[in-house]
Amino acid sequence: READEAGDPGIEQELGYLLDDVYGRYNRREFVHPDPLEFLYRYPDVRDREIAGLVASGLAYGRVNLILKSVDRVLNLMGRHPSAFLRSRGTAGIRTALSDFRHRFTPGEEVADFLGNVSRVQADHGLLGNLLAELLEDHGYLEALDLFTGKLLGGMDRSYLLPRPSRGSACKRLHLFLRWMVREDSVDPGGWAMISPARLIVPVDVHMFRIGRCLGFTGRKSPDGRAAAEITEGFREYAPHDPVKYDFALTRYGIRSLTDCTLFQRLLSQS
Repeated sequence: READEAGDPGIEQELGYLLDDVYGRYNRREFVHPDPLEFLYRYPDVRDREIAGLVASGLAYGRVNLILKSVDRVLNLMGRHPSAFLRSRGTAGIRTALSDFRHRFTPGEEVADFLGNVSRVQADHGLLGNLLAELLEDHGYLEALDLFTGKLLGGMDRSYLLPRPSRGSACKRLHLFLRWMVREDSVDPGGWAMISPARLIVPVDVHMFRIGRCLGFTGRKSPDGRAAAEITEGFREYAPHDPVKYDFALTRYGIRSLTDCTLFQRLLSQS
């Protein structure tokens, strides 16, 4: 919006100030718990971290206490170095260890088969991030992500662990995983320097969808893939090289203040 004749900075600048203020207040590691992101801090080796990130994001549905319990069990099984564990044990060994595991819609055998696929892709490319970077050289972002997830799923046509963008959903957990691995700040540990954070898409859940609508970034009726793209473009105006910058802080702001976008609505009403 244009600044008015009195010299006020305008609603866009004010909103930018507010977003940066929320980021400064809440984008801190002390606010991470309870969030499956916290598991990634255990792994200084990026090979281990990307596997832990897939487990943590893949199982991040349902009640948070059950999510943390399920993620913790799978990661504890693989020890301090999940990448080496998967190479040495193979799918059969993981299947046996997870024979009695179940996280809502996801049985242990599905987790084992998925991790076996991931281990093979990692063996071929060194890092999973290298595969995505290669795909991005020849494809648009969403197409590359779809090919990437297809490689990780292998013959598993459908799995709740890893959504595919081609099916039209917001793919919140996939974009969350990518945020963790690509961005690097006091909250997101990063590790995939071969991919620019400018290409990321905002992980859209009900809370972020509400904020996106409140800010006028999207008029979609449901939090689908198009809504996620539109919300990302809205935030790109304030952080063009890092449009997912505000995701964690806004999520924590909503959880801790229980006001969702009340302050944003107040700001907009003053324009």
